[in-house]
Order: sequence, then structure tokens, then C-alpha cells
Amino acid sequence: MPYFGLGLHVVVALYFAVHAVRSGQDRYWLMVLFMFPLLGSVVYAFAIWLPEQRHSRHGRALVGNVRRMLDPGRELRQAQDAFDDSATTDNRLRLADALLGAGRAGDALPLYRAALSGVHREDPHIQVKLAHALLEAGEPAQARQLLDELIAKRPDFRSPEGHLTYARAVAAQGDKSKAKEEFEALTAYSSGFEAHAYYVECLIGWGDTGRARELCEQAQAKARRLPAYARKMHRAELDKLRELEKRAQSL
Repeated sequence: MPYFGLGLHVVVALYFAVHAVRSGQDRYWLMVLFMFPLLGSVVYAFAIWLPEQRHSRHGRALVGNVRRMLDPGRELRQAQDAFDDSATTDNRLRLADALLGAGRAGDALPLYRAALSGVHREDPHIQVKLAHALLEAGEPAQARQLLDELIAKRPDFRSPEGHLTYARAVAAQGDKSKAKEEFEALTAYSSGFEAHAYYVECLIGWGDTGRARELCEQAQAKARRLPAYARKMHRAELDKLRELEKRAQSL
């Protein structure tokens, strides 16, 4: 085991050494990386690699994920401070999003409802957020009704997030036929795997393990065609699908 750890440090140092050469960093970084593989890699990561990555979309996502792991309550605190300083619609929505992300959907509901006023009274994006909060707060019937009304008023509006919320709300109400229809349409065009995971979980609950296994295999095949960084972005959903596939196979 110690040899494996040492080898891993060297591999990381080699990765950063290649990055240093390709990005034109000062040559002394090579000496630091090879003389002190572990410490040198840590210093290089924070001094050079992470600041550079922050300027890319995937890098920003990585930095954001690291920050959330180290300080999961940071966004909620900052959103609350911003809203206390200025109760604008944007700050109200930011706070509501942070509360929803922290598992406090009930606290987010009045903020979303308050945001649906004035020029934003019929904003479809805010209505989708409100429906999501209603679903997470245990009110699938209200979530479905809100989205049904939105579909009737704005048949041209498209929202994958709203579609997933609608499918989940329909499933939570026990409307299996309609839920299957929505989930099948959703998983056919979805670029991620969150909808697949929710659908497979429903299928297992309905006893349709054959379709559940089939969907898991399709998702894994799709994931194998993605570049490595994209698979990392969807790691949580893919891990969930692997767990669900094992469950479906055991039934």
C-alpha cells in the first residue's frame, strides 16, 4: 500500500509537470514537482492549476464543488446576507435557491411566491422553481397543477428541469401511465442522467425491473461515449444508476 501511495503522488506530479511545460510555466516548477512530489503537487495545484481552471466552465464547476464540500453553508449565508442588504427579486430568488439546495423547501416556498409579482408575475422560470419547491416540500399535487397551468398558458415554453419536476410529481401522485409517458420522453432527449435515475427508481417500485435494467444499460452505454470530464460531472447520477441496476438485478 505505501508503494501505491508513492506511485500516485508521482503520477500527479507528472501530470502537473506536463501541464507546466505545455502552459509555459517557469522551469523551477519542474524541480519543485520532482523533488517534492506530494508537497510540490499541492502547491502547484493551488498556485497555478486551480486559478487557471477557474476560467473554464468545467473548472468553475470543479471549484464550486470543492467550495461546497469544504463549506456547504457558504452559499446560504451569502444569499441571506445579500437579501438582508437588498430585498431585490434576484436576491430573493438566490436565497430561495440556496434554501432549496439545503433541503429547506418549505422555507423557500414563500420566497418563490413573493418573487412572482409585478413584472415577474407570470415568469415561467420562477414558476418552475416554485413547482420544484412544492414537490420537495411534499406537495406533488400542487406542483403538477402549477405546471399544468403553465403548459396551458405557455405551450411553447421548454424547460428540462420543469419537465423532470412534472414527471416526478405525476409519479408521486400514483399516475403510473402518465409518469411513464413523461419519463420516456424526458430520458430520450435529456443530456444528463438525473432523469434516468429517477425513472429507474420508479420502475423498480412499480415492479418493472426489465425496463429498469434496460434503461440502466442504455445510460451506461451513453456515458461510455462521453469524454472523461463529462463523466466526472455526472458521477453522482451514474453511481446511483449502478446501485439501482444491482437492485433491479436482485429482484
